Amino acid sequence: MKRIATLLAVLPLMPIAAAAWAADMPGSSDLIEKGRQVAVAADCAACHTASEGRPFAGGYPLQTPLGTIYSTNITPSVKNGIGAYDEAAFARAVREGVKPDGTHLYPAMPYPAYSGITDADLHALYVYFKSAVAPEDVSPPKTDLGFPFNIRASMILWNMLYLPYQRFAPTAEETPQIARGRYLVDTLEHCGTCHTPRGLMMGPQSGKDLGGAQLGAWVAPNITPDLLSGIGTWSDEALASYLKTGVAAHLAQAAGPMGEVVEHSTQYLPDGDIQAMIAYLRHVPSVKGQAVHPRSEYGAQGGDEASLRGLTSNVDLGWKTFSGVCATCHQVSGQGRNQYPALFHNTVTGADSPDNLVATILFGVRRTVDGQTHYMPGFGDAAAWTDQLSDAQITAVANYVFKQYGNPSMHVSASDVAKERNRGSLASSMQKFLSILGGVFALVVIVGLFALLLRRKRA
Repeated sequence: MKRIATLLAVLPLMPIAAAAWAADMPGSSDLIEKGRQVAVAADCAACHTASEGRPFAGGYPLQTPLGTIYSTNITPSVKNGIGAYDEAAFARAVREGVKPDGTHLYPAMPYPAYSGITDADLHALYVYFKSAVAPEDVSPPKTDLGFPFNIRASMILWNMLYLPYQRFAPTAEETPQIARGRYLVDTLEHCGTCHTPRGLMMGPQSGKDLGGAQLGAWVAPNITPDLLSGIGTWSDEALASYLKTGVAAHLAQAAGPMGEVVEHSTQYLPDGDIQAMIAYLRHVPSVKGQAVHPRSEYGAQGGDEASLRGLTSNVDLGWKTFSGVCATCHQVSGQGRNQYPALFHNTVTGADSPDNLVATILFGVRRTVDGQTHYMPGFGDAAAWTDQLSDAQITAVANYVFKQYGNPSMHVSASDVAKERNRGSLASSMQKFLSILGGVFALVVIVGLFALLLRRKRA
């Protein structure tokens, strides 16, 4: 919450600071503006601006089970940022995840997607950061993971497996609109980073592009045109509204990481780019999921308020929690009001996974679009003590909402809630990835030492 508030405070100042700095630096205004647009589409500010920090000065902490990864300073500070980078060095860092001194970045920075950035856009991005971003002599905390993960050279193997080393280029088979959409979805907005499932080494699974994936406590849903698990039943208008505002009426509201994408990136995209993204998403191959019914078509208005109000014994804990905590905003019938969505015909309550409903209850919703903040409080550990809900209460109310308004086949257990509360899904996947990566690195080291000893023996 503090990070979002800080970003909201500094964002209005960024154009002023940029304009003042650009007045004394080389680069045409058109080129700088193009670079700014690329930076917005690539969502650079969100990860490179720390809570209460200066724009693009880095230091935002990304928590992992084996340590904290801090984002870098990408202002033109010579001492602490990219001020000493020439364009070739800047391009290698963005596209390949390698700094001028040879240090490898972790793929928490989505350089595999950015590898497709065109030369023209990369040049504009470079000019923008060098000419229109104020230098900040801020040194972010150093990332210091434990052995063997602190040996960044281990990323060489991962890059050999998963880094495309390929620039975007339109194909003869696609229209200019679809080509533009592919560039935005696959490269600049790097949608597949969250929406494509990962294998054991955390590389994208072949044939499942944009098919949905676990993202910490949240699920990034299937955004292929599959009619049951994907967005095949969404209209173009609903998709455009979702990307521009975070709201698709009677379908979904953006929360968690997607709320940040809307807040810091897609709301600022031109309408033509939004339409291009939609055209491309209509064009990608469908990925089949586990759903047997479209997520947005479950449930109906209803509820037990009239029959259960006033009872004090043998009352379902789920209804009791819903009535006392949720009904004020979502209404006793689940129909919602104002910015609070209906709980039926809702892709969260109609999902084939309980994760996003539980995560929403725990962590809440907050995004600011066009100056208006959309807010739902979280009832997890960060809540005021009077509003905190126990695992038992969240389990009960989630099951009540699924049964009354959503997918009745969903069942939430206390362990599901505990996992979400601790963001255990992220810990599990990252632990698996880093453990395998460390094992592979250790194996490479052992084989290398054996080869060296054999060579010396032969000599």
